[in-house]
Amino acid sequence: MNGVTNGSAVEHNAQLNVPLTPLDSSKLRITLANTLKALPPPEDQVIGKNYTDHMLVVTFDPAKGWSDPEIKPYGPLSIDPACSVLQYGTSCFEGMKAYLGPDGKARLFRPEQNMARLKRSADRLALPSFNELEVLKLLKRLVAIERHWIPALPGHSLYIRPTIIGTRPSIGVSASDHTILYIIMSPTGPYFRTGDEGISLLALGDPARSWPGGIGGHKVGPNYSPGFKSLEQARELGYQQVLWLIGEKISEAGIMNIFAVVKRDDGEYDVITPPLDGTILPGITRQSAIELVSAHPVRTILPGLDDSIRLHLHEQDITMTQLKAWFTEGRLTEIFVTGTAALVGHIGRIGFKGEDIMLTRHEGGGGPVARALYESITAIQEGREVWEDWSVLCE
Repeated sequence: MNGVTNGSAVEHNAQLNVPLTPLDSSKLRITLANTLKALPPPEDQVIGKNYTDHMLVVTFDPAKGWSDPEIKPYGPLSIDPACSVLQYGTSCFEGMKAYLGPDGKARLFRPEQNMARLKRSADRLALPSFNELEVLKLLKRLVAIERHWIPALPGHSLYIRPTIIGTRPSIGVSASDHTILYIIMSPTGPYFRTGDEGISLLALGDPARSWPGGIGGHKVGPNYSPGFKSLEQARELGYQQVLWLIGEKISEAGIMNIFAVVKRDDGEYDVITPPLDGTILPGITRQSAIELVSAHPVRTILPGLDDSIRLHLHEQDITMTQLKAWFTEGRLTEIFVTGTAALVGHIGRIGFKGEDIMLTRHEGGGGPVARALYESITAIQEGREVWEDWSVLCE
């Protein structure tokens, strides 16, 4: 709903009894940079290392509503030292990517789902509401302007970070009725460059990253910084990421969703991922993997898998005891993670209580299911294959 403040259904300033201005993409102002940056070489295309020439900014004021959106040269934001985001961490964001198709056109992958999740996250923090379709129109325009920043290389893309921060200039403990919504972008290559070795995880449950009744199911800033200490611990021990546990239950791997592939007694395969119980972020790549696995082999044949291979998708709890038992029995054929940054990444080993679960190495990296999903989703993202309405042009 446009012009909603603090999650309420009030579309006007109650004190002044005047309508609040909704977020309106048709009012976009564009100020282009006088000098453009040199594009970074492939080895420097890492998320967050370089940023495009322009960004999008729009603000919310409780007395007026949303400002006219503006695309302008990338640069610092001006905020009050007492504002909510600095005092109470009122921030949420999305992770998206733009891809170049064989026709040279820029594409987004299921962006309406990112916009819906961004709105849910903002609502969880009691930030002013907005029309997510208007934000998507603005995002498309920004991508179209910066299309030349999308690397024309396999495995490369333009990472997009829509962000909302609370800017109420007060240290009073209250929801922020002032907001800045902005979008920045960074060219990137593969997130993990592990080759056949795969990603390494250290299983940890204390401290927890998320917990029942918490905010793990939302993409908000306070979900991430409490995990940095555990990530440092994992890296000091030679692991790349943390496998988060709640008790013995597996939650997420780093900031990614996790899947296990287990061979059944009848020779078919169970593909298992933890359910969305409020502690796990509902990933767009996760949902896409679920839908593609469920479609094989009836609606589609995943690359590298013939129609004789049957996959059975389950959203159910996975414990470390189960994982170790499947491994010992020789039934655990692969574990992989999904996320916007990593797309689909295979797990090579998991450290747990001083021991490692060493997963089977597959030539070319990743097991057959992970490879199939990676190839299928990449083809859809780049517009080389059409699957429902997942690939959206930025025109």
